[in-house]
Amino acid sequence: MAAKKTKPSFWLFKSEPDVFSIDDLKRDRRTSWEGVRNYQARNLLRDDMKVGDGVLFYHSNAKPLAVVGVAKIVRAGYPDHFAWEPGHKYFDPKCDPDDPAWYMVDVSFVAAFDEPVTRDAMQSEPSLADMMVLRRGARLSVQPVTPDEWRTVVGMGLGARAKGVLAKF
Repeated sequence: MAAKKTKPSFWLFKSEPDVFSIDDLKRDRRTSWEGVRNYQARNLLRDDMKVGDGVLFYHSNAKPLAVVGVAKIVRAGYPDHFAWEPGHKYFDPKCDPDDPAWYMVDVSFVAAFDEPVTRDAMQSEPSLADMMVLRRGARLSVQPVTPDEWRTVVGMGLGARAKGVLAKF
């Protein structure tokens, strides 16, 4: 019997553009999303994200704050081995390879937005009023997005091209 195909989930990943931007992902085509050091975000990476899920790529600590593109999860959560590498910026001396504390996923580039969907534009869209990234104090670097929020933001960013991108999920 064939495995039941599950519907994709959707996420928003934050990255500072001077550290890793949508243009870097477009150039590299695929990357690991490592270095997350928050237990709630770790749990999402480890337990909830799966291959085929969609990602809104958000430029944080930038002007303007904005969703700038779309990625796809291409490898589900696995231990963040950088935590075990002394000298690496994500090294965690308390981390044990036999009992990993930190996890990462791999993502691939799907599309860059024609125009960034700014935080201000999202705040002006009534259907996004409950979106986690717009809530005061919501600082997780990876966070869930509802299917409706996903479709709305992708539509705002890609216009006529949105239908083709949305069909990939």
